[in-house]
Amino acid sequence: MIVTLGNPRDKFWGMILTLAPEGLSISGIELASFDDLAVMVKDGESFTPAVVFFPMHRIERIELDLPDGSLPSLAQRFQARTGRQAPAVLRPRSGGETSEAAFEGRPVSHSQSERGPA
Repeated sequence: MIVTLGNPRDKFWGMILTLAPEGLSISGIELASFDDLAVMVKDGESFTPAVVFFPMHRIERIELDLPDGSLPSLAQRFQARTGRQAPAVLRPRSGGETSEAAFEGRPVSHSQSERGPA
């Protein structure tokens, strides 16, 4: 999924860990770092995704990372560049269980969205 934030304006790409009235917890990266991440992963460098919480008042938009016509999704571009699935790379290292639904365009069930990091 892609989260657009306001004050300051920013975008994050990642996996939903928790979605609650208070805000959103995700495991991912700033969208501006996407190309750098793909190069790091392709080169075999170690990477630990950021696990961050955004209060609901900062969230302007949450989008599924889906292809748009002939344009591939970010997850598809990431896999084409690195040979690795985005959920495997962006999954938090703390052992928290998350869903890959946000990358595959499937709805996240209520019970999945409430699972937080361990």
